[in-house]
Amino acid sequence: MALSFNTNLSALNSARQLGRTNSAVATSLERLSSGLRINSARDDAAGLSVREGLRASDQNALQASDLLQTAEGSLAQVSDILIRARTLAVQSSSSTLTDTNRTALQTEFSELVSEIDRIAQSTTFNQQVLLTGFGNSIDATSTALTTSDVTGVTDISLSGAQAGTFTFIDTAGDSQLTLGDGTVTQTISLGTILDGSDVATGTQVVANFDRLGIRVSLAGAGVTGATGQFTDGALDAAEIVIQPGTGGSFQIGSQDASANRIEVNISDQRATGTQLNLGSTSVASIGTAQTAITAVDSAIEAVAAERGTIGAVQNRLSFSSQVTQQAIESVQAAESTISDADIALEITNLTRAQVLAEAGASILAQANLQHVTALRLLLQ
Repeated sequence: MALSFNTNLSALNSARQLGRTNSAVATSLERLSSGLRINSARDDAAGLSVREGLRASDQNALQASDLLQTAEGSLAQVSDILIRARTLAVQSSSSTLTDTNRTALQTEFSELVSEIDRIAQSTTFNQQVLLTGFGNSIDATSTALTTSDVTGVTDISLSGAQAGTFTFIDTAGDSQLTLGDGTVTQTISLGTILDGSDVATGTQVVANFDRLGIRVSLAGAGVTGATGQFTDGALDAAEIVIQPGTGGSFQIGSQDASANRIEVNISDQRATGTQLNLGSTSVASIGTAQTAITAVDSAIEAVAAERGTIGAVQNRLSFSSQVTQQAIESVQAAESTISDADIALEITNLTRAQVLAEAGASILAQANLQHVTALRLLLQ
């Protein structure tokens, strides 16, 4: 090979080989320190995707079971209340009591009915009400939403609202907002949350109709995402349409297929709802008390049937979770075979690479001395 000053091919080649050797040393050190042959998703993206998909499915099944357990726990309390209500109805059906006695029983009976309604409306999981018709939703064409460019409504959320059409009464100048469905109505004062007759510029406020289970977010001018602002009187005659729920869907598999989902429906469990139908039941007289026994028995059976359905779905979710965990175990076993580092092999590779690195550094130093040889020839 010719000697030259401009290009030292031997040194360049030695440097390239030394770089490759140092990269091998780094790779071996990474694998030995982590214990894995695959240390990032790019090493086996498909395998990691399958494993994480299965883990998500198992988590879904566990959370679904938690949701159903929340509902079933509340229904257990409703069953206890109904048993007490039946006891009152049986007592009131006897002529051994006076009308004064029955008035006291009716007071407790009414409170029990109200408590069942309260439990149904307050049983929630992740802000979803479970016992007033699981899955109730707002109709996207609701007037309050479709006219948001003039009303300033940015969001409507539900916390136990029953299905139906709710209409606003919003008289300009009185700083009050009323919402109702013809059966239940609630009025709230906006005076403390308005700036004059408007929502303050750049802010949002919440009109919370807690008795109805509806929260309405109202925006002022300049709020990002809002196309209008709320002014006192803007919502008059606007409607919120709530559609009845058809239940929930739990994704328990990693694929987009019906076989990987479980559909669950929890019916309206309010005492005053159509399922239990105790809203007009009374124990104030012998006749109504005797009728109440049958009505309460039917309610007890309805709650028991709902609990049985929930329990059956929980069992399905339990088996599904076990299957998913076994699949995860199998995937991890396969992943271990593919991605776990062979320590003996990696130590051998590391030792070899370190020896080569030391040799490469020495050779590079020798290659760099070729210019010295060329200079000696010139100086002779």
